[in-house]
Amino acid sequence: MGKDVIIALDFPGREETLAFLDRFTGKKPFVKIGMELFYAEGPQIVREIKRRGHKIFLDLKLCDIPNTVKGGMRSLSQLDVDMTNLHAFGTIAMMEAALEGLTRPDGTRPLLIAVTQLTSTDQMRMEKELLIEKPLPEVVMHYAELARTAGLDGVVCSPLEAGEVHRRCGQDFVTVTPGVRFAGGDTGDQKRVTTPEKARELGSDYIVVGRPITKAEDPVEAYERCLQGFVG
Repeated sequence: MGKDVIIALDFPGREETLAFLDRFTGKKPFVKIGMELFYAEGPQIVREIKRRGHKIFLDLKLCDIPNTVKGGMRSLSQLDVDMTNLHAFGTIAMMEAALEGLTRPDGTRPLLIAVTQLTSTDQMRMEKELLIEKPLPEVVMHYAELARTAGLDGVVCSPLEAGEVHRRCGQDFVTVTPGVRFAGGDTGDQKRVTTPEKARELGSDYIVVGRPITKAEDPVEAYERCLQGFVG
């Protein structure tokens, strides 16, 4: 599996998104479409970006009763994205239903990964607000193992947890890791962060990078720097 940088397209609409992508002359970076853009523009923006030749991670983090998630994934399977996700705490039954819904009649499907704990979560918030008293790394590993049991392809986790996920769930179990910033950069609302170089060292398969690239004075240069640091 080749490592790659996924750019988070956290823009409010189509115009800003396509203007940003137009700056990448001759390049087709792997991109993430999240809630903000998808809810503003709908499935059409996914189709339009796919026609431009980009790989797409559709980051909607589904979580509901199994039958509802199954139906939602059945609809998403028609969008020809490369990867999508859900929340692991929805239980094994929900994840198995999601896989069933996402699989097309010909047996093909996008990669399906599970969110373990958001990188904006720390131990204090998990204990006081979510009433989960186990150590955060233990919770992440438990959710990763549930996802593996359900047949998913990998998880979203912090780069700090990627190596242990691979040790417990296998090297073929994909780790997609947000919470990546350049050295000295603003961490914003993220709690568990690393640099691209450190994420590579820790074993991340993909890093998701938003503001350090999209808000950079020269986004293409920032992307290339991130790619160099992570992929080499």
